[in-house]
Amino acid sequence: MGPIRLLAVVAVALALGFIGASGSQAAGGSMRVCADPDNMPFSNEKGEGFENKLAELIAEKLDTELDYVWFSEATGYVPNTIGQDACDLVMGYAQGTGLIDDTNPYYYTSYVLLYREDDPKLAGVDRLSDPRLKNKRIGLVARTPPASILAMHGLVANAKPFEIFAGESQSKAAADMVAEIAAGKLDAGLLWGPVGGYYARRSPVPLNVVPLVKESAGPSTIYGITMGVRPNDPQWKHKINKVIAENQGDINLILQSYDVPLMDPEGTLIELGTAER
Repeated sequence: MGPIRLLAVVAVALALGFIGASGSQAAGGSMRVCADPDNMPFSNEKGEGFENKLAELIAEKLDTELDYVWFSEATGYVPNTIGQDACDLVMGYAQGTGLIDDTNPYYYTSYVLLYREDDPKLAGVDRLSDPRLKNKRIGLVARTPPASILAMHGLVANAKPFEIFAGESQSKAAADMVAEIAAGKLDAGLLWGPVGGYYARRSPVPLNVVPLVKESAGPSTIYGITMGVRPNDPQWKHKINKVIAENQGDINLILQSYDVPLMDPEGTLIELGTAER
């Protein structure tokens, strides 16, 4: 999970009283999900994101109504009037942060390297230590793990950082970076896998999307993604874990349909059949 997204999820969890709360799920007969109203491919108010589809799947399997508590992940801001116990699930949460409780991972993914398919100079590049990246113009999101790896390999001099400003989602930075790669203004770019895969698919020029699973030094680029749940509610956590385990195939198909690079915990890519777009 990108750091901006993770920090925003933590901020909203704190603001909602999600951390340390002891309320149980489905008060009033519904499942309340924290989600961003404008942050594709994850979620939006129209229900078009893959986290929307996953929330719908879980609600269906639990035979309960689905309600959203909307917040902007770009700022983490939530009106104080929402109060305690506002959410039952945060749909995308990086495994093992320890800041709120989490389910078992429902997918593993990584940061990705993007470059044009028609660029012969970069064909086959699959790690940031490749000498062919020297002197290349590479887009990156500031303060992400790949940015640290670029610095280790002396590749920051020609890099272009894309900042995520207050009021903007990470999607805007991703779309801008992909547009510059397609236009030839950048040779390559580094993005969080779900965002990079989604926007690369929508590029007017075909792009290679290469998961960064072969890095031998620096911070991890592979993460298990879970669903955030309140502590001290083991029955609810067990119920969600059961839904994940029993429906992993359908979950994978939803993620694949949004071009999320899927892999096992060791970084081996999971090959799936083509899902309906």
